[in-house]
Amino acid sequence: MTHMAPVILEQPPLLAVRPPETVSMRTRDGVRLDADLYRPDGVGPWPVLLLRLACGRRTAMTSHYAHPRWYAARGYVVVVQDVRGRGTSEGRFRPFEAEREDGADAVAWAASLPGSNGTVGMYGSGYAGMAQLLALAERPAALRAVVPALAGWDVFTDWATEGGAFRLADAMGWALHCAAESARRLEDGAAYRALLEAIRSLPLDDEIPSRPRVLRDYARHCHYDDWLTTPGPGGSWDELSPRHALSGGIGEVSVLQIGGWYDPRLTGTLEAHDALSAGCDGTVRLLVGPWDRHGVAVHAGLDSPKPADVPSFDALQLGWFERFLKGEMNGAERGGPIRLFDVLERRWRDLPALLPAARPLHLSSDGLATRRGGALRDDAPDEAFLDVLVHDPRDPVPTVGGHAVPDAGPRDRAAADARPDVAVYDTAPLTAPLTLSGLAALEIWVEADAPSFDVSAVLSAVLPDGRVLPLSQGHARVEPGGEQRPMPVALRALCATLPAGSALRLSLAGSCFPAYPINPGTGAEPGETRLVDAQPITLLIHGGGARPSRLLLPARG
Repeated sequence: MTHMAPVILEQPPLLAVRPPETVSMRTRDGVRLDADLYRPDGVGPWPVLLLRLACGRRTAMTSHYAHPRWYAARGYVVVVQDVRGRGTSEGRFRPFEAEREDGADAVAWAASLPGSNGTVGMYGSGYAGMAQLLALAERPAALRAVVPALAGWDVFTDWATEGGAFRLADAMGWALHCAAESARRLEDGAAYRALLEAIRSLPLDDEIPSRPRVLRDYARHCHYDDWLTTPGPGGSWDELSPRHALSGGIGEVSVLQIGGWYDPRLTGTLEAHDALSAGCDGTVRLLVGPWDRHGVAVHAGLDSPKPADVPSFDALQLGWFERFLKGEMNGAERGGPIRLFDVLERRWRDLPALLPAARPLHLSSDGLATRRGGALRDDAPDEAFLDVLVHDPRDPVPTVGGHAVPDAGPRDRAAADARPDVAVYDTAPLTAPLTLSGLAALEIWVEADAPSFDVSAVLSAVLPDGRVLPLSQGHARVEPGGEQRPMPVALRALCATLPAGSALRLSLAGSCFPAYPINPGTGAEPGETRLVDAQPITLLIHGGGARPSRLLLPARG
């Protein structure tokens, strides 16, 4: 593993930028899509950068990126377009349904605009990142480079659910924003006011927490009910997802993916990298940094000998576009195919591929892991043990840090781990630094006194100063009849160097609310579960002997 040598980009002479123009196009089925056009006031022609937004083009996604004028001043025609049914564009917005065809049509149209040299790059995060991937499925001839950020790969597993559980706070928050925009377009003032109030304070204490009254009353304005009730994976979910659309490859396009350790969609971003690398004739790179879902770099690691070099999204993609749209030999493609930010050492590491989850650490306990803690050890204990964990739905274990919305980030979870309904297992203090860069997994022997139950697992660093910082997390919902022995819990990839004197901790709980709905224990669907329906659930965690529960960590290189 090597540390990153930052690419130094020569600053091009800045150009004057013309006042923005509003321009429109027609999709293949006749729907008008509106856009704002920013052009350099110069001779040209220029490459085109296309940003397609579901949040309204007037914001220009300036929460994540520089204003389009910044790119235009550096020699690009910039097109910021409202997707179908958003902003002032015609049509009805149904998430992801039209982005494949509309995106390809928009690329061809953008390539023909005055001042264009016929080549197009796309950028954007979240929904705009998925829109890029879907447009690639049509292989538009003018599209040469894309930089999807914080996007994911599969709508069902990256946007709607995780480990079989609905992504409650994340999906509800986005649905409320979508509904509010639809109400605004229809000038439905009452709905708009109610939805804005719900956005500011998620209605998670409603009688039906996963389907609150505001979303029942205004269901016509968004997709939430469909996402909550449509079974998956596969079926109609495949029709929305890049995973399915790009199964035949993408041709000669250069792809820079940007992922965030604290972004809910990171696992899909990693899967996309593997698939795109296998099906692309262009350059494909992945960079994962300390970003959350808003593109904000957050730190809570150890003091570094030098300040961490965390480039902005703008610097990263400008270098990519200069290289692959203008042909400048700036070294933007240098380094390994995967570049990861070490969240504790605050350094970059290059990898040819993610290391597999191959090194086992076995859970060990005297039956009091919820009181004084158990252990993680290299050898499997000969003696069987049993830890008992009781989940009380009236006081669920809260979401604290990691990637889970609404409290994502490197939050100290020491107080959560001290709760009597959380079982913790620690390694002995490390005698030397330990670097983990790659995949992690959990295999746990667990049973419950209810037909359905949840297991929330968090892998953390216990630092010498007492902070407990989450490094990886996984959540699994077991439906009636769905028990597996041992039960696999997929944990997210990680990159962290634990210092000597610190320890690694696995925390287990029966909930992670409000990131995921409280499991009532009955097997009922979240949208049909009232607060009063949920029952306490007792989890039995086995280990040792014939039932060795174990954590699997990235093998050392």
